[in-house]
Amino acid sequence: MLTVFSGRSSRDCEGASRRDFLQVGAISLGSLTLPELLAARATAAARGESFVKDKAVVLLYLSGGASHIETFDPKMSAPVGTRSVTGEVTTNIPGVTYGGTFPQLATHANKLAVIRSFAHKVGSHQQAHVHVLSGGTDSQGRQENGFSMGSCYSRLRGTNHPATGMPTYALLTEKEIDGQYRKELGRVNKGSWPGSLGQSYAPFGHQIGWSGEDDDPMKDDRSRQEQNPLAANMKLNIPSTVLENRVQLLRSINNLRRQIDLDGALDSVEHFRAQALNLILGGAADAFDFNKEDAGLIERYDTSHIRIGHKLFRPSSLGKQMLVARRLCEAGCGFVTVHSAGWDMHADGNNPGIVKGMEMLGRSLDQAVSAFLEDVESRGLSDKILLVITGDFGRTPRINKNGGRDHWAKLGTLAFAGGGLKMGQVIGQSARNVDIPASDPISTPDLMATIMHTLFDVGKLRVRQGLPRNIIKLLENGQPIEQLF
Repeated sequence: MLTVFSGRSSRDCEGASRRDFLQVGAISLGSLTLPELLAARATAAARGESFVKDKAVVLLYLSGGASHIETFDPKMSAPVGTRSVTGEVTTNIPGVTYGGTFPQLATHANKLAVIRSFAHKVGSHQQAHVHVLSGGTDSQGRQENGFSMGSCYSRLRGTNHPATGMPTYALLTEKEIDGQYRKELGRVNKGSWPGSLGQSYAPFGHQIGWSGEDDDPMKDDRSRQEQNPLAANMKLNIPSTVLENRVQLLRSINNLRRQIDLDGALDSVEHFRAQALNLILGGAADAFDFNKEDAGLIERYDTSHIRIGHKLFRPSSLGKQMLVARRLCEAGCGFVTVHSAGWDMHADGNNPGIVKGMEMLGRSLDQAVSAFLEDVESRGLSDKILLVITGDFGRTPRINKNGGRDHWAKLGTLAFAGGGLKMGQVIGQSARNVDIPASDPISTPDLMATIMHTLFDVGKLRVRQGLPRNIIKLLENGQPIEQLF
């Protein structure tokens, strides 16, 4: 029996882990085995083949609420105390600047589309996480309705890639040690819920662990990965000779069954049997293991020299997460949420101020996302993978007395890269005090619609028979950002 799971302890009424992904009877003859499971899911997914595009989304979620001012709208024309306290950097787009901790991203501005008029009405962390990650399908963020964007995509595309068997929806998190970061981890888990769609469409969780020592978490990753319960349970823990004997036995039985299989239906399972063996023998776990990547590429992604936290510190692993996200997309995942905690920069007892916080998290994001953009471009994946950068909300236009910014939902951070959309532009403008949109207001449902129009042919989706009408209705709540298409 092979079980792949996230390690969470919650269980349903039948005693199964809430996040069990697959249970595979290696030589089961009477129950549904992995090949048949993959074949059944591929058949179901084939019904949506005509409206599903060959695209993937990486959602980089800046948990805690990144300042829209110190990221992509420095507004140096605003009064002191409002404009960016980290200054600005000139980008490669004439007249466009980013916050002062984004010098590398500034050289990639032609690959980004920045939204300076993104706003909603939910100002508390818990509810805002749910609201934004649901794409506005939960308007109040109370989990009374709606579902996460990733769960919606999983429901429409199918829970696994029809060719590779990889899960459609994945959530990459970090083993947090700082108290505030742990709170954000709990909130992003809550906001990634499947809602009324059911637990089958919850994210495939993977927690990036680090050793807890003052070493480089990018080094010797294989040993740490094998200690991770999720990665470990993707490994087949029987001798290769035993596996070979069992496969041969299964083939012999199938040959006998094939002799009495009048319609040849058994032949169609062989493709999925090969797929299942590949999944078991490393296809899934390999997606999380970047030791085979070029050393120079790993170094470009490596953000571990930046220590992040407030009361307790750890090396930044955002670069590692972004590299794993790219690998997952290549392996067949369709929607990968990457969690980056710590953006709640109040300058209070639990959080740093803007300057200190951006030196940690802003610098990490600058390097990790720049490496990601260069990587996907070099691999010819820029049009296939859409990167979305956002968070629960923005920060107050006025710096508080301690040098921080407080919660502000009336304007927030939002940027896109790739996905075949029109890049190299700024969409919408903020008012003089960077407090509300001055033009082209973009809502959370508009974000949802933009992502779904990237992933699907929505026109065909609307007329597809057999899809839940509540999903189609919720998808129609917003309008895709027209400047991107």
